[in-house]
Amino acid sequence: MNKSHKIVLFLLSLTMFLVVLDSAIINVALPAIKKGLNFTAADLQWVLTSYILTFGGFLMLGGRTADLYGRRRVLVWGIGGFVLFSFLIGLSASSTMLVVLRALQGLAAAFMAPTALSILLTTFSEGHERNKALSIWSIVASGGAAAGVFLGGVLTQYFGWRSCFFVNVPIGILAIIFILKHVPAHIQESKDKHLDLLGAVFVTGGLMSLVYALTLASRSGWAAAPTLTALAGSVVLLAAFIFNESRVKHPLIPLGIFKIRNVVGGNLIMLPVVAGGLGTFFFMSLYVQNVLHYSPVLSGLSFLPIPIIIGIVSYNTPRLLGRFGFKPLMVTGISFIMTGIFLFSTLGIGSSYWGHLLPAFIILGVGFGISFVSITVASTSGVPADKSGLASGLINTSQQIGGALGLAILAVVANTVTAGALAHGQSLAQATVQGYQQAFLTSTVLIVIALLTAIFVIKTPNKR
Repeated sequence: MNKSHKIVLFLLSLTMFLVVLDSAIINVALPAIKKGLNFTAADLQWVLTSYILTFGGFLMLGGRTADLYGRRRVLVWGIGGFVLFSFLIGLSASSTMLVVLRALQGLAAAFMAPTALSILLTTFSEGHERNKALSIWSIVASGGAAAGVFLGGVLTQYFGWRSCFFVNVPIGILAIIFILKHVPAHIQESKDKHLDLLGAVFVTGGLMSLVYALTLASRSGWAAAPTLTALAGSVVLLAAFIFNESRVKHPLIPLGIFKIRNVVGGNLIMLPVVAGGLGTFFFMSLYVQNVLHYSPVLSGLSFLPIPIIIGIVSYNTPRLLGRFGFKPLMVTGISFIMTGIFLFSTLGIGSSYWGHLLPAFIILGVGFGISFVSITVASTSGVPADKSGLASGLINTSQQIGGALGLAILAVVANTVTAGALAHGQSLAQATVQGYQQAFLTSTVLIVIALLTAIFVIKTPNKR
């Protein structure tokens, strides 16, 4: 890897660091945001969900835009929007304002993440060089998570939750300056400039309606008119998206990419892995602060082993990929994740950090460190250069859609179980923990689905 490639990799990783940093900070700051802007317990998930829905819904559009209009240009504009909306979120005066701005911040991120990964895929040739670059990408992403959980605790406790958004501003400005200086102005891969805006609107609206229906179900029940209306709207919009993609001349997702088996398998695995993982961390952040009564700083410190272990394992995964291939590593990593999340389902009111949380954190760190690199390599292998933005957008879309749906599903499960336990005379603390336990069990089931997909769908390529 020459010097110019190292500089480009650093700047692309810094872009991903910015996105991951924001997500990790939010988890630790949730209780403070809830109190500061008077969020209800049921609506708090929308601080995360509004962001990841627009992020996931427009990722394909972001990746395709990068392929058509120049990757550096799209990346810079995406970071600029992210910085602007981060600053405005820090000034939020109401819960509604914060949720709307978070959605706009997710829209900006949808043009950042796939574009940065697309530049990486076109800069580094397939094989060991790309695997090494992807492992460093994963390390920086986990570094962002490590910085996020720690900084989130420090900033929230000593400077208030608003500072968690203001911190994105100087990092983003520096990233723009150095990207303009060091990253080449990539020419567009295609001369055809048509974008499937209608498809992006259909898929994002359909996913938003689905998540909203799940939220309503936890409040009003599945048979309530608002729930059924939202579900019907979701079905109609998603059906319109599929019809649009099959008929439009320039689809958001050209169906030909699904002829590559491992691209399909990698995305089908990433979706439930992130669904279970993000939902688990959402409820763990609430558990350590609301049940174990950790301060924000202590909460941030308690989560640090996970991203640190992910970084160490991710760095060493490329040499294992060369020796064993991505399928065995995928199966092993997902098995670790399944075990770690299942251990969370045994947590109670009096569980200890050293005896209960830390062992599960270590297992999860190893599992995520192995899995994310191997899944990303599998889902981007064999993709032509003019579809690199599409492939990177697709795997990022699977992550964000999985996160949105997983968070919504687990929230329904936890709220339903908690309400039932309260109705049967349980104390608030006992009922809350029971809801968390059932959410963790549901998350475990999602990871089992990912494991079965890895075993039966992923195909090991012939060695060259």
